[in-house]
Order: sequence, then structure tokens, then C-alpha cells
Amino acid sequence: MTLDDLRRAAVGRSLFTPTTLQGALDVMGFVQADPIRAPARAQDLALRHRVVGYRSGDLEREYSRLDVHEDVFVNYGFVTSAVQALMHPRGGRTPWTAAHGRRVRTLLNFVRARGSVHPREVDEHFSHGTVTNYWGGVSSATTHLLDAMHYRGLLRITGRETGIRIYTAHDHGSAPRDAATRRARLDALVDVVAGIYGPLPSASLSVLVRRLRYAVPQWAGELDATLQRAKRRLAHARVDGVDWYWLAGDQVPDDQPDDQVRLLAPFDPIVWDRRRFEILWGWAYRFEAYTPLPKRKLGYYALPLLWRDRVVGWGNVSVKNGTLRSTFGYVTSRRPRDRAFSGALEDELDRLRTFLALDT
Repeated sequence: MTLDDLRRAAVGRSLFTPTTLQGALDVMGFVQADPIRAPARAQDLALRHRVVGYRSGDLEREYSRLDVHEDVFVNYGFVTSAVQALMHPRGGRTPWTAAHGRRVRTLLNFVRARGSVHPREVDEHFSHGTVTNYWGGVSSATTHLLDAMHYRGLLRITGRETGIRIYTAHDHGSAPRDAATRRARLDALVDVVAGIYGPLPSASLSVLVRRLRYAVPQWAGELDATLQRAKRRLAHARVDGVDWYWLAGDQVPDDQPDDQVRLLAPFDPIVWDRRRFEILWGWAYRFEAYTPLPKRKLGYYALPLLWRDRVVGWGNVSVKNGTLRSTFGYVTSRRPRDRAFSGALEDELDRLRTFLALDT
């Protein structure tokens, strides 16, 4: 096993043969969400490389017909029923007080009676007021409570109206009582992580397993033991002094990478682990949407530029007056000299125009 093998495995395992939207979701198990559109949301930018004929917004448009749920995994995003079943029923980070529990039961009965609800309906009925949110701003107490109930699995998001979540009541059944079943679920969640983000250096595997505390806060105390089991269960090798882990049975692709350019989302599985990114491609990619403008080096929403199995630079893409605008930067300060690159880049920009439904 060499660093070149790891690069090919990282790209080849993640960029499987394009398939249907449901097929891609089934393979991945989880797709991270992000609301910024530059030029499209992260979940759409990730899925366009893995779904035949995918268009921006298809996931939201098809959501009600898909086996997929908005939920928290290692980040917030979309999970399949198979992954969601491993996490629920999920407790909160702290128990509800008796008074809070009564409000939850009252609201849950209200949602069950209505079938599905918009937060506005709940606010009009209960007038919950406002609370300080995670970012220090003021949010509707109704939204805050609905979010908490959704996180604990009492509600499911059935869709959105102009970006606002629509909720319905949901029941995940009873929690496993025996230790063996809990361990099996935790091991299965680690396998989902390894399948999406592998091969992983040891430090990154540790970070991701510990991020499962968001997925299963009720079992957070068991994650250290889960990590130790994972290091015994997963396939592994030591390359250039670093221990790497991946799903047993996954093989390094035999075929050479195709002559294709791909602009990746900042949270694409190939890109997400910044530690792995630096090891495999030798430079530091940073997500700078929340970085003050004078301190940005790559751009507001720079998209890593994958050429064959190398990330050779980044692109900033926007739409102005219906026209795609793009600028690029390269790690070596110049684009690859290979003749095929220029044509492959133009092909990728054409695919982006189609994805964004632009005429030119």
C-alpha cells in the first residue's frame, strides 16, 4: 500500500459509478447538508457527481418520495432509514425538566392531531415566544422546541415550504436493552463513517468516531470502546508512518482515473477530512465562507478542483444574470500542462451549466 494507492482508493471509493438518486443515497448512507448556494447547496454539489442527470434541487424536490430523512449523523444532513434506525430512539444531551416534558407532550399531541404542521401553525396556537439560539441570536421558541423534538426522534421532517421545515409525528420504537445490540449498532455506524470517508488516517478515524456523540448521545460513553474495536475490525495499513483504516473488503481500484475534472463541494466526502486532504494532496484546503474577506486566501466558497485523482487547485463559481462565472487558482500557480486538462475543465463547466439549468 502506497500513498498513490490511498489517493486512488479515496477517489475511486467515493466516486462510484453514477446511479439513481435513491441508489446513490443507499450507497452513501449520509449526505451532509449546507444552506449556502454558491452556486448550489453542498448536498446538491455532492450528489451531482454520483447521480445520472442530477439537477440542483432534485433532492428537495424528490424528498417525499425517497427513503431519506433529515437528521444528525456526524453532521447535519440526510440519512437513509437504515442509518437512522441505528441511531434511534435518541435521547437528548440533557433530560427535559418536568415542565418542559409537559410542553413536549402537548405539542406532540397537537402535531398528531394535525398530521403535519408548519412552525407558524404551532406558534399561532401556543405562542411560545422567543429564545436565544446557538449563534447568540433570537429564535422562535416554537422552532427551538420543534428542532429539539426532531433531534430526539419524536418528529420527522416531511418536506419544506420556502425552506421552512414541515413536521409530522414519528415513532422509532424501543431502544435496545442489551449491550451486544448496542455494540453492534455502534460498529455499524462506524462502518457507515468508514464507507463514506475512508480510507482514514488514525487521527481522523478517532475524530469521526467521537463525532458519533451527535448521532447517539445516549451511547456517548461507549465511543472510546467503539473506537478500539474499530481499529481491530477495519482493514488497515501503515503508510509513510501513518496508520490508515478502511472497510474490510474495499479494494484499491485497478483501473486508472479518467481524464475528468470535477469541482467538489467543500463538504464532499473526498474533501471533508482536512487532515487526510493535506496528506494525500500536499496542500491545505480551507472553507472560508465565514472568514473575514481580508483573510481569505481561496475564496468565499472555493470548490476543490479534482483532476483525475489529484486535487490540483480550486474554483470559485457564481451565476450572474443567468451566466456562469468562474475563476480558478492552482497549487503550483499554473494549470496542469496536460493537453486534456483544458478540454476536461470546459466539459465540467458545461456540466455545471446543465446542473444549474443555465442556457449558457
